[in-house]
Amino acid sequence: MALGKGLEALIGDYTFGEVDVSGAIELKIIDIEPNKEQPRKSFDKEKLDMLTESIKTHGVIQPILVTKIGDRYQIIAGERRWRAAKNAGLKVVPAIIRDYNEEEIMEVALIENLQREDLNPIEEAIGFKALMDKFSMTQERISQRVGKSRSAVANSLRLLNLSDTVIKLVENGNISSGHAKAILALPSEADQNDIAKLVVSKDMSVRETENFVKNKLNPTRSIIKPDNELRRYIKGLETDISHYVGTKVQIKHNKGKGKIEIEYYSNDDLERLINILKD
Repeated sequence: MALGKGLEALIGDYTFGEVDVSGAIELKIIDIEPNKEQPRKSFDKEKLDMLTESIKTHGVIQPILVTKIGDRYQIIAGERRWRAAKNAGLKVVPAIIRDYNEEEIMEVALIENLQREDLNPIEEAIGFKALMDKFSMTQERISQRVGKSRSAVANSLRLLNLSDTVIKLVENGNISSGHAKAILALPSEADQNDIAKLVVSKDMSVRETENFVKNKLNPTRSIIKPDNELRRYIKGLETDISHYVGTKVQIKHNKGKGKIEIEYYSNDDLERLINILKD
């Protein structure tokens, strides 16, 4: 099965992302249950309410995907539609039934959410880990199945090494996966928690977080590096101003103050510079 290119390779006439009711039948909502192992654990209430209102008006346009287990049906893809249909008071929903084994169910559920970009970074990582733990999949095999690079899968899994506090902040969208990857460099959970809280309170960018973590890990370099960066910045300013005024410029900066020296070589040159500065 080649799943990286989409669900079609696995689920046949159920076309992901498009309306296709081929083979769909109506099932009673009470006979359907969600998959407890599905990677998506949280559902945005506002988006669910919007879908509920849409279903009240238009019904369930795209069938959900289920597999039969005993006398009930388990959702493989479409749990949000099923929830919204229940909220809208529907008694039945259109569904397509497929006969899948446990591994295939987990793969399809994970890929459907990945392709819809419905998973937060932690849910995605948990989904990958479940495939590894339950079915002994390698990172390479997972990458082929879900259409992501092996390094992307590896970086995703690394997020599970964060402290519980930071994981919760990522799950809730308080910090991004980029922030989380920077924080991962800190071995101490206490340090991870402190910096994560600082990121939230100061609304720090990913780059600022990366620099903060580097300085935390190597305080000696943190004293030297800013000076080097400042000197490069000053040199760049000198070059830019020199090009603008057409003569040599020196900036003498020390502890937040200093002076700018602009050279001139004649009275006419001085008058030219004054006119430039006036403009």
